[in-house]
Order: sequence, then structure tokens, then C-alpha cells
Amino acid sequence: MSTHDRIVAAAAELTTESGWAGITMSKLADRVGVSRQTVYNEIGSKPQLAEEMVLRELALFLAEVERAFDDHPDDLVSAIRGACRGVLEIARDNRLLKAVVSATHGADTELLPFLTTHSEPLLETAKAVVRARVSAYDVSLPDHRLDAAIDLIVRVVLSHVMQPSASPEATADDIAWLTSQALQAG
Repeated sequence: MSTHDRIVAAAAELTTESGWAGITMSKLADRVGVSRQTVYNEIGSKPQLAEEMVLRELALFLAEVERAFDDHPDDLVSAIRGACRGVLEIARDNRLLKAVVSATHGADTELLPFLTTHSEPLLETAKAVVRARVSAYDVSLPDHRLDAAIDLIVRVVLSHVMQPSASPEATADDIAWLTSQALQAG
């Protein structure tokens, strides 16, 4: 693992242990066993570190999406169901995500915008992965409608990641049903 990756991983660990507000470049340097200047050289600023942590976690979620599509190469609705369920199951047990979301109840809210109001990099990355995978299926929707459906699915899943209203299974079933309706209406 590169020094850069070790620093981002250490930041995630420290965030789950003591919250984002307690993270300093010095603490990261001590945790990783490098100088504080190395942390700055590898990461830059604390906001850049926050974005990298969020994108690192996003990669874990997107790997689950990829697996679900690989498992259902001939059935788009099942692939969507599997991807949604997998993402929501990971979210349910993700310590960093819990630390970010639970921070909303106190003053430590600096990370939350990466999942809400400033989530564009996260959304665009997720939509691009889903769009690339969906393109392998025979979908009768025009491109602009397909893009709208993908945008809706990704945003609904993110909403349920942030504030679940049912089990991952039930939510995935609901999203899969909506997907099937959109595909039939196409």
C-alpha cells in the first residue's frame, strides 16, 4: 500500500475512533509513521483528505455494484436489485459512514456535505459506473430517459444509505420494481 493510501486509510480509522474534528496532519503522520510534511505533500489540505476518504469508501460500494452486475449479466432488474441490496448492506455496517452521519447530531459536520450538498463527484462517479454497466443490456429507453432513470436510482440509493427506511432487501426490491416499471414504460 502506498504512503498516500496509508494516510487516507489512517484518516478513516481516526475518524471512526474520535471524529473528523480531531483529525490533524500531525496525528495522521504519527499514525502512519511519516513526517507531517509528508502528509501535506501526499494529501494537501484537510478538505482534500475528506474528499479522498469519501471517494475511497465509494470505491468499496462501487465494487459491490460491479459484482451484482457480473452476477446477473442477462437480467438488468436483478442486477439493479443485487447492486442496491449489496450497497445498502455495506452501508448498514460501514463504520466511517456511521461516523459521518452521526456527526450531524453534533458540531462535527464537515464531512457530511460530501454525501449531501457537495456530493456531485460521488454522484457522477456512481452514475458513470452504473451507466457503463447498464449499456451492456438491451434497454429500450432513449438515452436521455435512461440517464434520468440512472440518476434517480443512484440518488434514491444514496438517500437510503443516509437514512434507511426499511431493510436492504425490502428497499432493493422496491427500487428493482421501480426499475422494471420504467423499463416497461420505455
